[in-house]
Amino acid sequence: MQLKMDATSLEAFIAREFPQVAQDFSVDEVGEELVVRMHVHERHLRPGGTVSGPNMFALADVGIYLAILSRLGPVALAVTTGASVDFMRKPEAGRDLVAKVRLLKLGRVLAVGDVLIYSDGQTEPVARASMTYSIPPQAGQGPESTTRRR
Repeated sequence: MQLKMDATSLEAFIAREFPQVAQDFSVDEVGEELVVRMHVHERHLRPGGTVSGPNMFALADVGIYLAILSRLGPVALAVTTGASVDFMRKPEAGRDLVAKVRLLKLGRVLAVGDVLIYSDGQTEPVARASMTYSIPPQAGQGPESTTRRR
């Protein structure tokens, strides 16, 4: 599928629509796999000096959302309808988190994707997530909507 938003336009969209978290994320790569980075700061840590689970969830959620936007264009009302996260290892303190996102299905009304989250520079993932998004009806309109299925 052709990409409709690149890294610059995805970051601009997040800055415009979600300014409260925009400074926490940047897009490293857009393609078959989307790579998004969480800039880890003290506010993301829990006692013990590791990134908190809710922040890793946020990275996975933002990653899937951006992957969907990269293919559909700016769809502000796409929402998470299902999520499962496995926390596998303690993220390394003082390192950004990097999410590698793959969309498994992009239909008219649902999108499903997988995310692997890594401490920057490490080869073993710290978390894995699977998420489903609901896509609003207006996003499924147009010439491509006849080829996508639920």
